[in-house]
Amino acid sequence: VLSIGEGFRAAMTEAGSPSRALVLRSGADSEMTSGILGTDTEIIKQAPGIVREGNQPVASPELFVIIDVNKRSTGTPANVPLRGVEPVAFQVRNETKITAGRMFRFGTDEAVVGRGASRQFEGLDVGSDVKSGQLTVRVVGIFEAGGAVGETEIWCDSHLLQSAYRRGNSYQSVLARLDTPASFDEFKRWLTTNPQLNVQVQRETDYYAAQSIALTNLVQTIGYTIAFLMGVGAIFGAILT
Repeated sequence: VLSIGEGFRAAMTEAGSPSRALVLRSGADSEMTSGILGTDTEIIKQAPGIVREGNQPVASPELFVIIDVNKRSTGTPANVPLRGVEPVAFQVRNETKITAGRMFRFGTDEAVVGRGASRQFEGLDVGSDVKSGQLTVRVVGIFEAGGAVGETEIWCDSHLLQSAYRRGNSYQSVLARLDTPASFDEFKRWLTTNPQLNVQVQRETDYYAAQSIALTNLVQTIGYTIAFLMGVGAIFGAILT
């Protein structure tokens, strides 16, 4: 059990890239609890240190919700992240590639699914429909992202999620690709000292490492409890023999 916890911690610590930075609302502890106005995302895109391709900032405003999908192994529902993205998301995560089917078309109810999610959950194959409340998306492709956390997610058009979840012109995060890892400090300073914004900035790697702490601690607690009980049992076994 302890080795599982350590493996999870190591995987999450290595998730993401030091050349990407995540912008959340100040005080938010995750994407789920964050909220950023669409007008603020345009200000964030002006920050120094962001890669620009064709004179456009490589920064992706995104939505993040959780839906229930049945696991292949048990048939019981489990949480799967559904991420609303814009076309630039694939420039930010430039390791991402479609490995089956095709890319979804923006402005439609199509979606692509990470390789890990497709393997683990039912109904996430190419051609399947995924339903959650009033939202239905058609899976048209499977993608890989170099083993990153994104492979456990479903991606669709952010405007589709804004409409389905009545979010208006708002997002939960902005993920930006930096010129170099060293550009992070300037990028963070510009955003956190800007009086127009109320945001916090983390390296993508640091964000996922922090998200792993609670679950890792839980697994370790279970592991040490099992070890203690086994130790007590071994002592009584030795006494009785």
